[in-house]
Amino acid sequence: MVLSRATSTDSSKEDAVLEPVFANRYMQQPVKRHVFPEDEMPREVAYQIVSDMLEMDGKPRLNLASFVTTWMEPEAERLMTASLNKNAIDLAEYPACARIQELCLNMLARLFHAPVSEGQTAVGTATIGSSEAIMLAGLAMKRRWLKHRKEKGLPTDNPNLVVGANTHVVVEKFANYFEVELRMVPVTPDCPCLRVREAVQRCDDRTIGVVPILGSTYTGHFEDVQGLDEGLRALDLPHGWRVPIHVDAASGGFIAPFLYPALAWDFRLPSVLSVSTSGHKYGLTYPGIAWLLFRNDQCLPQDLIYHIDYLGEDQPTYTLNFSRGAAQIVGQYYQFLRLGFRGFRRVMQSCASVADSLREQLEGTGMFHMLSDADMGIPLVAFRFKPNSPYAHLSERELSDDLRRHGWILPSYQMPPDMHDVTVLRVCVREDFSRELAEWLVRDIKETVGRIKAHADKARARRGEREEEVRKEGKAEMGAEEKVGEEDGGKGELSMPKAKPLC
Repeated sequence: MVLSRATSTDSSKEDAVLEPVFANRYMQQPVKRHVFPEDEMPREVAYQIVSDMLEMDGKPRLNLASFVTTWMEPEAERLMTASLNKNAIDLAEYPACARIQELCLNMLARLFHAPVSEGQTAVGTATIGSSEAIMLAGLAMKRRWLKHRKEKGLPTDNPNLVVGANTHVVVEKFANYFEVELRMVPVTPDCPCLRVREAVQRCDDRTIGVVPILGSTYTGHFEDVQGLDEGLRALDLPHGWRVPIHVDAASGGFIAPFLYPALAWDFRLPSVLSVSTSGHKYGLTYPGIAWLLFRNDQCLPQDLIYHIDYLGEDQPTYTLNFSRGAAQIVGQYYQFLRLGFRGFRRVMQSCASVADSLREQLEGTGMFHMLSDADMGIPLVAFRFKPNSPYAHLSERELSDDLRRHGWILPSYQMPPDMHDVTVLRVCVREDFSRELAEWLVRDIKETVGRIKAHADKARARRGEREEEVRKEGKAEMGAEEKVGEEDGGKGELSMPKAKPLC
């Protein structure tokens, strides 16, 4: 939309003319990009410049790479907009926002079966995202381990953390930043996620914890938290190591309670001492909001909690960030109230149904092999070109790139170490990804694959023709050389000795 603004031609007159923004002198001059502007400009012009830049972004609803929420109801957006100027850390100034955060934590603690009695407050915190939550959970694990070792008079060097090779990069960051050895369990094509037996075998007296994933980023699988709990408790009996579990439920934390309520993955399991989940993924709230919950206050070392009073009164804080907006916390509470348990279940059932439909349509093309779990997991469809098929020679990355012509952002990526030769395409099915969009996506994929295959087959045919020509030319040259050699030998001229066979 072309914006215009009224400008006066004479400061002494009230008459004004309409000056189109694009014809404004500010729009006719290049804007310096890397230095702070010397002068101000009209707000309409600044708005238009930024708006023009944002036109180059993709459409969020067609971004199939992201788990992050891309749609909320207008009422939620109004509440969040009204809270944009509130700092969530200032509990004294904004007690209602602080109360809303506490209510959200208590709802989640009970949803995840934390042993919280009636009237008792859950132990946890809101964070910018799951990355911050996992960092904080890792710090708590390490601090608990250090305290236990010091009490026993044992060495406190070389702590380690056990994860699958499919773990999120933030876990690797935690290990690097906070000097913890990362022990990775390799993934395999048969099991592209954490294997319980191998994870338990990698634990020892210096293991601060194990981090299974409820909803793998790569394939959407739920890892076997219950089996891991049993394995670690069996390990504890002869050794007394007390290896805890932190569950990375960034995506699955808002899926499992509603679609698989009988699945034991949370605080029902004795070894699970903390859980992190993303409110801005299947918690249906705009980024960034996530939650970290502990089983009880004994699981959060008190020396990690800071008390500040320079915002008006004593406030305990356990975060890596300090200031942060309150809008996402408000938006999360709106979704909890608006949907309730039944509403969340209906949304998750819808997402799972669309994912199943998309999976069936892609399998029906005969082009693709599925890597995601159709029986249990987050609503995600991970697939690749089917091996040993007419499509095996095609490139997933080329398909991903070509689909951008249709506006789709469909990521292609390599699997973790030990499966790096496998490239995968992934569709994250969110609330606003409808069956209609899924059908359009499949049509565009089929059309794009047809074009890529035709081009690749022609290229292969040309290569084959060139190789055949080279082979024939080489054969002809060989025959000519042999003929020349025979003629030279007949004239009594010297010829190269023939090589003796090796055997």
